[in-house]
Amino acid sequence: MTPITEVEGRRIPLSNLEKVLYPATGTTKGELLHYCASVAGALLAHLHNRPVSFLRFPDGPAGQHFFTKNPPPGTPSWVKIAEVPRSAGQVARQVVVDDLATLMWAANLVVEFHTPQWQADAPARADRLVLDLDPGAPASVVECCAVARWLRGRLAADGLHAYAKTSGSKGLHLLSPLEPTPSEQVSAYAKTLAREAEAALPELVTHKMAKALRPGKVFIDFSQNAAAKTTATPYTVRAKERPTVSAPVSWQEVESCAAPADLTFLIGDIGPRLERDGDLLGPLVDLDRAGRLP
Repeated sequence: MTPITEVEGRRIPLSNLEKVLYPATGTTKGELLHYCASVAGALLAHLHNRPVSFLRFPDGPAGQHFFTKNPPPGTPSWVKIAEVPRSAGQVARQVVVDDLATLMWAANLVVEFHTPQWQADAPARADRLVLDLDPGAPASVVECCAVARWLRGRLAADGLHAYAKTSGSKGLHLLSPLEPTPSEQVSAYAKTLAREAEAALPELVTHKMAKALRPGKVFIDFSQNAAAKTTATPYTVRAKERPTVSAPVSWQEVESCAAPADLTFLIGDIGPRLERDGDLLGPLVDLDRAGRLP
């Protein structure tokens, strides 16, 4: 029998709580749901008013993965849905995770949360810039940190504040809060930054996606600023071998990173980090920190 829990007055069936999703750590689905509930304050702040894309992995990271932007079959009637413009004048419908009940319903589907750089009521007007630093082996997050330090200074020169989080995979994401700006302008600016970084750090950086150019270098993926693209939401758990989290990190941690393990965080690490540091990406939702593109 599927247990039913009540969250904020909503009845939510939670299934297969004992199922081991991550054999490498023995992490169960119940533990994954507990994690989402325990970090809900921080996670919901970054999901707020953004249409969500789900990467579902119901049988764990080794099972089938499927990416969905449409509301999944069986979505309850009380879940908030946003209408999102698509190309050729079409409109799509996507879930917005704005409360704890919706978060727990979605977490029960076993998902990574991915969100665009704009809010549901202002499509294609980005309120944040993202630079995805993706290392090509043998480069690792250590090299990403070196690139991130250069980019932080470059953004500061344009009056923009930069904040970092792990991707939850191999790399690092840099984010900068913006006054709402057309996504295409943000994309163009991000591409310029990536090219400048490559010119300044040619041994370390490529701004081109070609696999042949990437061994030992950090690819700066600026394309996630495009209105149609999404990025892993802060605090989401990833469908990797272990339950790694896309975790905010301090600049002190970026500067002192000497090995990938220094910036690898599992679900059990996040609660204590939030208690100690608060939400290190809190400034992303602070309008006073929002910058303007030059």
